[in-house]
Amino acid sequence: MNPTEEIDSLIAKHPDWRGAKLAEMRAIIRGVDPGIVEEWKWMGAPVWELDGILIAGNIFKTKVKLGFMYGALIADPDGLFNGELGGNQRRSVEFAEGDEVDEESFKTLVRAAIAYNRAKPAKARSKKQTAE
Repeated sequence: MNPTEEIDSLIAKHPDWRGAKLAEMRAIIRGVDPGIVEEWKWMGAPVWELDGILIAGNIFKTKVKLGFMYGALIADPDGLFNGELGGNQRRSVEFAEGDEVDEESFKTLVRAAIAYNRAKPAKARSKKQTAE
């Protein structure tokens, strides 16, 4: 199966609120930018990429988790990050049954992740130039 089919299958295997929440969040993520590509990585995780990994998602027993690869390095003006808060790189938005999302705030996070990914090569170049 291709990545989109894998994600479809994961959602179908969870016909409860978790599959519905992942489907909802997937639609929001994909709606932010037409260049976002779905991947299937790490032995069974949906991943959304644009100029690098943006978000890795998954369904757990009591939650749906969307981990932003560089969440610690992007602004979260509306305080959506509620998981993986201790590390230096990743942050996640985790949903329990009944949790709603502020769609515009979530889209803002996705746009910030895209902007971060697009800026990474420029940062790497500037560090290299500074070292020379």
